[in-house]
Amino acid sequence: MKTKILVTGGLGFIGSHTVVALQEKGYDVVIIDNLSNSDISVLEGITKITGVRPEFEAIDLRDKAKVIDFFNRHSDIKGIIHFAASKAVGESVQKPLLYYENNINTLIYLLQQMQDKEIRNFIFSSSCTVYGEPDSLPITEAAPIKPALSPYGNTKQIGEEIIRDTAKAYPEFNSIALRYFNPIGAHPTAYIGELPLGVPQNLIPFVTQTAAGIRQELSVFGDDYPTPDGTAIRDYIHVVDLAESHVVALERLLNNRQKANFEVFNIGTGRGSSVMEIIKSFEKVNGLKLNYKIVGRREGDVTSVWADTSLAEKELGWKARLSMEDALRDAWHWQQKISK
Repeated sequence: MKTKILVTGGLGFIGSHTVVALQEKGYDVVIIDNLSNSDISVLEGITKITGVRPEFEAIDLRDKAKVIDFFNRHSDIKGIIHFAASKAVGESVQKPLLYYENNINTLIYLLQQMQDKEIRNFIFSSSCTVYGEPDSLPITEAAPIKPALSPYGNTKQIGEEIIRDTAKAYPEFNSIALRYFNPIGAHPTAYIGELPLGVPQNLIPFVTQTAAGIRQELSVFGDDYPTPDGTAIRDYIHVVDLAESHVVALERLLNNRQKANFEVFNIGTGRGSSVMEIIKSFEKVNGLKLNYKIVGRREGDVTSVWADTSLAEKELGWKARLSMEDALRDAWHWQQKISK
């Protein structure tokens, strides 16, 4: 009997790659997604890669009655990986209530059902945004949690607090929050990748869409940061590596290897790259020239962020394997495929 895992937001960018990684390890996956920022075609991509079509239900997790009904029908779920959330920093500043409803209420409804149905294992999709502008680099998990710079970042902080309090109240509940840095790239098969609806909020889809002629030019937000080339620095991680980290975290929970019933791990490469480095690297690996211009800084952006990943390496036995060049090549192959 295969172990059944629920992946919420499983047709999104990180969710879909994680579904592939789970299926390749022999897990039985059921996906919930409301398709608000994803597309049903992703299901075909997952099936092409793994040869297995995951079970899928189009459910909006804000609908508590539907969440209860789902768990009444799926009593054999052994773990949940929770991706479903709104994730655009800028949009969250304009629509804070939407973000609090979508990112907090849904988490609570899931945790309530886990208590009710005695589902023990939970992995939360968190973010390095919880650190804000760091005091020192690289950032370790012991770094202070700063006041959030956006409602999106705040929902990740609050989410972690809710899970921590739940773990304290229910000793049998096991949970891990993975604090991602900047996921980029696509599956090397180009069957799944990042599929932003409307204008991309992240750098790499904007880069690939500019290269494909969908966008006229790429805006670089600020070249006056205190960094070597003046552009902001981030820790960019290949989404395939990121997906793998969820599988090893899940296995830590399923095999009762965790040291506390709420743990936190940074998931990045341990290396920072500037926006200009990304642009030059993309041009080099794909033999292209990008049309870009320098514009003013964007509100809410921090100067430099990269991870200390030694805890994940030590405890999870996980380390990013793929290079930034791999990610930029895979992202461009994916863009070429969907632009046809």
